[in-house]
Amino acid sequence: MAQILAPTTQWQMRITKNSMTPSLVTTKTWSSLLLKQKKSGNTKSLSKFRVYALKSENNTINRLENLLNLDITPYTDKIIAEYIWIGGSGIDLRSKSRTIPRPVEHPSELPKWNYDGSSTGQAPGEDSEVILYPQAIFKDPFRGGNNILVICDTYTPAGEPIPTNKRARAAEIFSNQKVINEVPWYGIEQEYTLMQTNVQWPLGWPVGGYPGPQGPYYCGVGADKSFGRDISDAHYKACLYAGINISGTNGEVMPGQWEYQVGPSVGIEAGDHIWCSRYLLERITEQAGVVLTLDPKPIEGDWNGAGCHTNYSTKSMREEGGFEVIKKAILNLSLRHKEHISAYGEGNERRLTGKHETASITTFSWGVANRGCSIRVGRATEKQGKGYLEDRRPASNMDPYVVTSLLAETTILWEPTLEAEALAAQKLSLKV
Repeated sequence: MAQILAPTTQWQMRITKNSMTPSLVTTKTWSSLLLKQKKSGNTKSLSKFRVYALKSENNTINRLENLLNLDITPYTDKIIAEYIWIGGSGIDLRSKSRTIPRPVEHPSELPKWNYDGSSTGQAPGEDSEVILYPQAIFKDPFRGGNNILVICDTYTPAGEPIPTNKRARAAEIFSNQKVINEVPWYGIEQEYTLMQTNVQWPLGWPVGGYPGPQGPYYCGVGADKSFGRDISDAHYKACLYAGINISGTNGEVMPGQWEYQVGPSVGIEAGDHIWCSRYLLERITEQAGVVLTLDPKPIEGDWNGAGCHTNYSTKSMREEGGFEVIKKAILNLSLRHKEHISAYGEGNERRLTGKHETASITTFSWGVANRGCSIRVGRATEKQGKGYLEDRRPASNMDPYVVTSLLAETTILWEPTLEAEALAAQKLSLKV
């Protein structure tokens, strides 16, 4: 009754009772296809299957579902490794798959690989080979079993980091003994917006129109307030399965916008986990037929933008007397405000306007429990005299390797002149 077809649009078909003429159907109308391996022959073989098409209540069939969910573990020791890297824009993700002979536990067990950098905007055509160095491993929630996702960074054949490889520089900073001794913790709040396919308009919004004003959507419940919850929940579980240190999620102020939090993570791990979580989100929205955007201000006007607030602390900040260390860090951050802003994401000037829970991009500020400041300190931190600070400046499309390493560099390694420090302290009304 059925056969496996080539991966074209023709594999989505409806078969009616009175006709064998196929017609296209949507993803929601797919049902399952039962695949049974022949009992005879080598049990290790993956090449022989009987294919049964089962009619569901709506008379549809799905020829791919069970193959996609097929567990190959009983039949081979080989695994599939999805090598993931950052593309030429510095924000786009690329990936490709390869077979590995056996399960692995550490990226050092994986081979380096290469790709055509001229097709990603990362190398010229006449010398296009870019080398992938495996750096972090996560479980693959899409393929299951022993299959893995591999976060890689990118190098020339001579072993030099290419310009879009921000991980290499971050690794240098985090390997500095002063930084290691301070055990920097990060908690990153990744905001994102879900868009309707083809129209570039937020999910749940009337095409060409607007929903009601902001207010009921933040952490809202109900079909008229929450748009994309299934995507958020699917991503949450996928992150937990993969081993990403995701700590929570919530609907955001603008309808169609969501947030999830990753951390606390130590050092370079924070960047690896955020990039892998973004990859999972891209794949899940791809399957859902929804477009993901990390644009910091996807809709102009009286709508909140999307940020990537970064909570940060060092060992000294978390110990007794840590609030004084936090204030010293705030001084350093104020003196390098321009350097941080330039590294905190493209298009951030459209978001950091001094409105919608942001500070002005041109002016550094700090405050306790003030969400309109560049740096926010929590009430509990002030009361306990130790804790962490929140840098509210990073945009949703920031590179976590850049932001996390720059925070460590500015607050641990960089020392301003005494004169500059005194002037900044006076300006910010800080007694250090």
